[in-house]
Amino acid sequence: MLPVLETAAHSPLTIVWFILITVLWVGFFFLEGFDFGVAMLLPFMGRDDKDRRLMVNTIGPTWDGNEVWLLTAGGATFAAFPGWYATMFSGLYLPLLLVLLGLIIRGVSFEYRSKHPSSKWRNTFDWMATIGSFLPTLVLGVGFANFVRGLAVGPHPTPDGGVAPLVTTSFWGLFTPFALIGGILFVVLFCAHGANFVALKTLGDMHDRARKTSAKLGWIATAVALVWALMFNIMYVTNDGRQVLTWILCLLVVVLLAAGSAVVAKGREGLAFLCTGLGIALMIVASMVAMYGNLGYRPSGIPFDMWIASSTPYTLKIMTISACIFVPIVLAYQIWSYWVFRKRLTREAIPDTAVAA
Repeated sequence: MLPVLETAAHSPLTIVWFILITVLWVGFFFLEGFDFGVAMLLPFMGRDDKDRRLMVNTIGPTWDGNEVWLLTAGGATFAAFPGWYATMFSGLYLPLLLVLLGLIIRGVSFEYRSKHPSSKWRNTFDWMATIGSFLPTLVLGVGFANFVRGLAVGPHPTPDGGVAPLVTTSFWGLFTPFALIGGILFVVLFCAHGANFVALKTLGDMHDRARKTSAKLGWIATAVALVWALMFNIMYVTNDGRQVLTWILCLLVVVLLAAGSAVVAKGREGLAFLCTGLGIALMIVASMVAMYGNLGYRPSGIPFDMWIASSTPYTLKIMTISACIFVPIVLAYQIWSYWVFRKRLTREAIPDTAVAA
């Protein structure tokens, strides 16, 4: 057997932290999904600067807090599964750099669009928000699809004479048909989720247009999700007891997206938002179920699984105690922030002379 990182044995906390990381990714995509969607829809739903400002204001108080879920998911992966984290960065620097670049462009656009009264200035930063949201959405969609099908991993010599796992799939090898379907699904579904959120947070003409946009995008997302579900379960999930669960989860995603599209057309945007959000959540859960054990890799010539990639039981114990203390505090604060900014917004409340905020 080739020498690898010291394993944490089969600690039950390894499973616990795999589940917790799944929860963090679900929280990120549920919350940041509508942020990404709203920004991607800015050039298409916003007929003028006041419309676009209204859309930005719907996510203005909370978008940066939603990104904390991504930082927490990354930090938890680094601490709980250092082998997983290191292997991911061994061959995915460019995709992860694209995600980071998109998030930077997006953050800058929200902060700087109000710094000058010129319409050209604000239009430029609105497009930056759109591109900065589209880029990580597409890359993460392609990335999760690749983890479902399994990235090839092989042995790589280290300077101390050992061997470490290295992703051997090339950058262009990531763009398989299933991966592209995953990327398209993320983009369309997040746009539908974002449109539902705009409908939930606004009144008047913007509210009506958001509902119509959500219904159209929702049916497209339903069709793409059906293709994704069939490819997911027929091509990439082995019949080892998990396939029944993944079939149920994937079909529930399709049903939820179809239900969301149907109810939003009847003016029930709150229920539609819940449907798209739960669809996103179950899609991530299905992906993580497929990744359980091998963490989304196909090792060849080197032993590698979640037990080998895990931290020591003592480290996981300290992390679990810390999570039990701080996670409820963070959740309480985030729930409170959404409660404070729960009221709907109107175009008429935005002053004509004010610079976009």
